[in-house]
Amino acid sequence: MKAKDMSQEERLEYLIQYLCRDSVRYKSLRVEKAERRATLRSLMNIRMPGPVSEEFLEIQDAFLQQEAAEKGIVQVEAIPTIQEAYGINGKLGSRISLWQGDITRLSVDAIVNAANSGMLGCFVPCHGCIDNAIHSAAGLGLREECGEIMERQGYEEATGKAKITGAYNLPCRYVLHTVGPIVYEALTEHHCRQLSSCYESCLSLAEKNGLDSVAFCCISTGEFHFPNEKAAEIAVETVREWLEHSRIERVVFNVFKDEDLEIYEKVLRDRLQ
Repeated sequence: MKAKDMSQEERLEYLIQYLCRDSVRYKSLRVEKAERRATLRSLMNIRMPGPVSEEFLEIQDAFLQQEAAEKGIVQVEAIPTIQEAYGINGKLGSRISLWQGDITRLSVDAIVNAANSGMLGCFVPCHGCIDNAIHSAAGLGLREECGEIMERQGYEEATGKAKITGAYNLPCRYVLHTVGPIVYEALTEHHCRQLSSCYESCLSLAEKNGLDSVAFCCISTGEFHFPNEKAAEIAVETVREWLEHSRIERVVFNVFKDEDLEIYEKVLRDRLQ
C-alpha cells in the first residue's frame, strides 16, 4: 500500500514494526496501543545513523508531515516584529521577533538546534531537550546527514561552531546545529564568548547560504545550565551587532517557557528601544 493511501495508525504500525525488525535488541518488542507514538519516537531516538528503505522513508515522511500539519505550521510572516508587538521602535525593531512556542512548527529559512559535540542528535528516548524534539520531528534523514558530515570531519564539533543541514520533515528549509558552552560551576567570560560565537556562527552560515530568516532557540540554557538572563543578553547583543551589517531580514528569538519570555521581553526593551 502506498503511504498516501494509509491512515496515520497504519503508518505508525508500519514504522514501529520496521524499526523493531531493524534492531538487534528490540526485535521482539511488544507495544501497547496507547504507547505506540512514544515507542516510535524512542526507536527513532536510539537508532544510530544508517540507511533505511525507500518505502520506510516514504511512510515516515507522510506520517511526520501529517503530524506537522496537525500541530499547526507558523509562517514567519505571521509572527509580529518587536516593533509591532512591543512598540520597540529602534532601527532593528522591524527585523527582530520574539515568539513563544514549539520551534519545530516554524516555517522560516532556518531554525537553530542546540546540539551536543557529537552532532548526531539526542539518543535518550523521548528526552525533553530541543535536540531530541528537532530530530524526532525531522525524521531519520536528519541524523543520517549529520552522521555523514561528522564522518567526513573526523572529530567532534567545537563549542561555538555550527553546521547546516536540510530540514527533512520540518516546515523550515534548513537546520543550523550549534554546540553551546556547558556551565558546570561558575559562569566565566570564556563561556560568554563561546555563547556569542554560537550566534555568530549560525548567522554566518545563514549569510553564506542566502537565508533571509533565522529562528534561535535559547542556546545552552537547558541541559547545559547557562544562566537564562545572561544568555538572553548575549543573544540580543550579538544579533543586534550582526544585523547592523547584514542582509538577513528577520531573526526570531524562540522561547518555550514563560520565564524566558519575560526575560527576553525585558532584555529587548532595555537593549533595543
